[in-house]
Amino acid sequence: MKRSEINKWLQYAVTFLEEKQFKLPPFAFWGPEQWERAGHEYDEIRDNMLGWDITDYGFGDFNDTGLLLFTIRNGSLKNPAYPKPYAEKLLIVQEDQKTPYHFHWSKMEDIINRGGGNLLVQVYNSTEEDQFATTPVTVYMDGRTYEVEAGSILRLCPGESITLPQRQYHQFWGEKGTGPVLLGEVSMVNDDRTDNRFYQETGRFPTIEEDEAPLYLLCNEYPAAK
Repeated sequence: MKRSEINKWLQYAVTFLEEKQFKLPPFAFWGPEQWERAGHEYDEIRDNMLGWDITDYGFGDFNDTGLLLFTIRNGSLKNPAYPKPYAEKLLIVQEDQKTPYHFHWSKMEDIINRGGGNLLVQVYNSTEEDQFATTPVTVYMDGRTYEVEAGSILRLCPGESITLPQRQYHQFWGEKGTGPVLLGEVSMVNDDRTDNRFYQETGRFPTIEEDEAPLYLLCNEYPAAK
């Protein structure tokens, strides 16, 4: 992705969240110079990858396959300095913009439609070989437990949520004609370095072409504290 495209989407996200009256912590608006001055007291942000996260999953077409996220809080599975057993994110999903099939080995998560359009979620169980299973999928939505056929597409309207257990494949996108979707994610500890199993080979973080200066740094770009 070009840095100019990333900057454009960050500006869009700030405006979108202001319209939805969703407030971000102060470090969301730090530029590169502020991160250069930030000391070790901010290591939790660096080490647990809090903050902005934009990806095209290596496919080179963010509008078709991509996601814009902000990680608000997160613990660590490996570092006892960060004992939080939970994480929280917000996600902004465009109409027909897919997050491709994946599951997590360790993380269970709730995806909550906080407002905007509808979210469509397609689900499969996984086999022992990490392929799509043909078995019925148990669905947990807002206190209701039921089964659907493998590959079923579920609709989350604003206010609705779904629980996604470990090793359950899912892909999601905004329903066409309903507008962009503001999602919340409440989960166990998030580890994007080791806990994602994508059905197709992907690149979790974008390769960036530096055609202009960064507006804000992404969560995998922070400089180490001096």
